[in-house]
Amino acid sequence: MSTVHIDAGEELAHKALRFLTAGSVDDGKSTLIGRLLFDSRGILADKLDALEKRAAGAPIDLSLLTDGLEAEREQGITIDVAYQYFATKKRKFIIADAPGHEQYTRNMVTAAAGSDAAVVLVDITKLDVAAADVPLLPQTRRHSLLARLLRVPTLVFAVNKLDAITENTQAAFENVARALTKFAAEAGIVVKGIVPVSALRGDNVATPSANWDWYSGPTLLQILEGLPVTDESHDGHLLVPVQYVARDEASDGGGTGHQHRVMWGRIAHGSVKAGDSVQIFPSGETAIVAAVRHAGSDVDSCTAGQSAGIVLDRQVDVSRGDWIFTPGSASVKQEFEATLAWLDTEPAVIGRKYWLRHGNRWVQARITSIDHRLDIHSLEEVDAHQLGVNEIGRVQLQTQQPLPLEDYAANRAAGALIVVDPTTNRTSGALLVGNAAAGATGGTALRAAGNED
Repeated sequence: MSTVHIDAGEELAHKALRFLTAGSVDDGKSTLIGRLLFDSRGILADKLDALEKRAAGAPIDLSLLTDGLEAEREQGITIDVAYQYFATKKRKFIIADAPGHEQYTRNMVTAAAGSDAAVVLVDITKLDVAAADVPLLPQTRRHSLLARLLRVPTLVFAVNKLDAITENTQAAFENVARALTKFAAEAGIVVKGIVPVSALRGDNVATPSANWDWYSGPTLLQILEGLPVTDESHDGHLLVPVQYVARDEASDGGGTGHQHRVMWGRIAHGSVKAGDSVQIFPSGETAIVAAVRHAGSDVDSCTAGQSAGIVLDRQVDVSRGDWIFTPGSASVKQEFEATLAWLDTEPAVIGRKYWLRHGNRWVQARITSIDHRLDIHSLEEVDAHQLGVNEIGRVQLQTQQPLPLEDYAANRAAGALIVVDPTTNRTSGALLVGNAAAGATGGTALRAAGNED
């Protein structure tokens, strides 16, 4: 097996930008994505023909390009996350169309966890644009906060349906933009842009609007084309969650019958090369890296963001759910604090046991205390003894077995956990670890989830 050199920087430059669209119900998210696909010529000819036949001479319903479930087409809403791919001359994109209804907020959290950017749509027809301080919709605030808490690096507001405002269009947009800017500043959200758009008509989506000469900024697509993709930390210690273990079919060249095993996983932090010392969690065993695999070949090294196969110099007990890391670098804990985004209709309560998934490992845990709940309207922390559906709070947890945790602000893979109800097997919540190294020391939900200040 020949050894090849993999340039991680070159791989990163060719990665598609993964972004999600979020917002309230019927804000026009599916139509916006349909417009991006249509204007960028990202629709297959047969699908376009089917939509034209269905329209029977009327304008094409672009939302049907993403609403694939029969229930979605019947009800005119998005239920599940719909993923779409398109490309321009400048870059490639993967879009996640997240549902806007509160009932499906868990789907939005799933989409946000792996996104490089979020486009939050704001339906201007639902707002009192004449108010001195325009009140924003709860879902606009909630989805923006969730994107912030889930460490989505970039957020863009798209003020949609501006074509429905017939008088003082510029003033209406500026009032809404002022409210969004104020909210973002209070919540510690960094906003890349606020763009006036009409997804139905195509204004400022992929092409500049010919109707609003008062706006001279970039289109939504121009902003997206200039955004960076998420780059994991390549420096520092190694951290790899083991996804599966395979026998190395190429290691038996001598006919001895002896085969090494390859531990496969996506590197969450640092880099690995032959000769490195590594440690296994939970066994604590140490070994030397004998070889590194990537895409079916031996490579010099692999770094954060790449999927790697690690061959050790000796047989060590490693299985799915274990972690490979630089010796002595892991912060192993059974008690920790975290921000909890609760997604289940059954409230999160103190003392109840839940299943947690950390990387590829499952452990039982219980909530030992709920410090506070975040009021999404005032952004204040209020006392709480339980968390209801779509509420965000600060909690303390105790696990049945120790876990190698890191702050979510520093590492998504080691700092994020999924909460599962042991009775219903429903995904009940998302946990974002804070102060893993220092232990449970308190702190606000927003700050612990990664405030850049």
